[in-house]
Amino acid sequence: MNYPLLKTIASPADLRRLPRSDLKQVADELRNYVLESVSKTGGHLGSNLGTVELTVALHYVFNTPEDRLVWDVGHQTYPHKVLTGRREQMSGLRQLGGISGFPRRDESEYDTFGTGHSSTSISAAHGMAMAAKIKGENRKAVAIIGDGSMTAGMAFEALNNAGIAHGGLMGDVLVILNDNDMSISPPVGALNKYLARLMSGKFYAAAREGAKSVLKNTPLYEFARRFEEHTKGMVVPGTIFEEFGFNYVGPIDGHDLESLIPTLENLRDKRGPQFLHVVTKKGQGYKLAEADPVKYHAASAKFDPAVGFVKPASPPKPAFMHIFGDWLCDMAEQDPRLVGITPAMREGSGMVEFHKRFPTRYYDVGIAEQHSVTFAAGLACEGLKPVVAIYSTFLQRAYDQMVHDVAIQNLPVLFALDRAGLVGGDGATHAGNYDIAYTRCIPNMAVLTPADENECRQALFTGFQHAGPVTVRYPRGSGVGTEVQKQMQALPWGKGEIRRQSTRGAARPGDAPRIAILAFGTLLYPALKAAESLDATVANMRFAKPLDHELVAELARSHDALVTLEDGCIMGGAGSAVLESLQAAGLSLPVLQLGLPDEFIEHGDPAKLMSLCGLDAAGIEQSILKRFGARPSLLRPAANS
Repeated sequence: MNYPLLKTIASPADLRRLPRSDLKQVADELRNYVLESVSKTGGHLGSNLGTVELTVALHYVFNTPEDRLVWDVGHQTYPHKVLTGRREQMSGLRQLGGISGFPRRDESEYDTFGTGHSSTSISAAHGMAMAAKIKGENRKAVAIIGDGSMTAGMAFEALNNAGIAHGGLMGDVLVILNDNDMSISPPVGALNKYLARLMSGKFYAAAREGAKSVLKNTPLYEFARRFEEHTKGMVVPGTIFEEFGFNYVGPIDGHDLESLIPTLENLRDKRGPQFLHVVTKKGQGYKLAEADPVKYHAASAKFDPAVGFVKPASPPKPAFMHIFGDWLCDMAEQDPRLVGITPAMREGSGMVEFHKRFPTRYYDVGIAEQHSVTFAAGLACEGLKPVVAIYSTFLQRAYDQMVHDVAIQNLPVLFALDRAGLVGGDGATHAGNYDIAYTRCIPNMAVLTPADENECRQALFTGFQHAGPVTVRYPRGSGVGTEVQKQMQALPWGKGEIRRQSTRGAARPGDAPRIAILAFGTLLYPALKAAESLDATVANMRFAKPLDHELVAELARSHDALVTLEDGCIMGGAGSAVLESLQAAGLSLPVLQLGLPDEFIEHGDPAKLMSLCGLDAAGIEQSILKRFGARPSLLRPAANS
């Protein structure tokens, strides 16, 4: 497609040189460009189509990057990336070596704050605004918060703090609520648009402040304040934000540049905390996305914009989230105590069918991970059996609740941890690299690491039967295609299994050492492949906690070296648990820990990333040969034979 205006914009400064009359065409070209780009790379779609006009207006009105824009959630920033010098880089979006699908400070000076998780923007923008005051700098900080991010408590904590003066200083922060599902207010009209412009203008502000100065210290002041508050509350839903100390403006149409730009210009020139409520439509301008914003929230692969998303010709292997969803429904049929909880990830966690079949036992608490965990604890106190379906990376946000509200009280809450390990295009902010390390250190907590689809189903059943807190972790996407047994059968608690036995006898001097690979999770299958050429023993450990200490000791006594394998961080992970077990048993032999390195891993194709980390079959074999090979110095000391 041809983009005559858009191709002239290399930075927001170029945008600001255009006459206002050209901005509508810029927005149209920008929307088409985003759609075309995402159709070639995959990525978030609906939310980005909905922020086009808002993005254009913000960069047109504010002096970015001197004025700070903080986007929340960060997946709605594709138009922002295009206008800030990354138009040509969109072809590498979310791909290895390409630009991120989220704001990144090391990617552009216009990305003022990294926002992969939600509801952080107001806190960050407030900090930036206060820093400007402390340093004596005249600039604005703008938090654009949407896609459900206002449901999180952190957003309201920030509002509560930003609306008050600190040591006589109050930051010039503007919070823009991008309400893209009309969950707060009814559709906007001419009256609301008029009121928004009026209330953001100088006349209204001057009259308001003048009345305050005249009436202050008189009996009429409190009456006038209450009258203004309730009068505004009758026509706009802003009373709650006014109570936080913000000047509320809106709601206005977030796709109407003729309303957006003058309103933003008025708010740009006002001091103190301001709040602008805009209503946008997710998927705006693309009929298929407008009709089904949930389906078109994100594209997992390339697609033809004229046709939209199509199902693959051959049905794919069931993803782990569907294994979980099927188990959840089957388990709910058997046990009326089961309650399913999700923090705003019904589709992503595979809970759509459960919601349909068991609506009174399904709870979507919004983007409120902390609440989801303590809510589950409350249910468990009353004899119910809550299952919290949550991404590994999002459980990090509720760590305190998991420790204090669940584990200390030893409550039977099952955490179904989706997206364990690397997640591909979403990158470091969404990767589930740390859950083994941060859960196994908690007393009373059990950690299950199933190797395939069927074992995942049985592990969920096993964890559900347990009388204390349990996490069952599984990756994004599908596994090896193992047939899933309908019948549910508990796994032996805290026990692993030998999946391949080495045929070699005791090593002699000069021989390569006998290797045993202890695999945790889905890396069992590349371990089995690598073991064929190494003639190594392979154990499917199944549990990171309680660890099968007997199996670890048995393998240590019958082999010359151990290799631990996990798709989580090495530091503090399952391999560390094996080392602790060996030390406690007084056993000493070489141990190679394979897992994710101590660094944040970039976005890209998951298989390629795993290969780069040396966690595919070839990489596992190479690492073992490099470490052990046939060097006699690495053989077990004679005293321990």
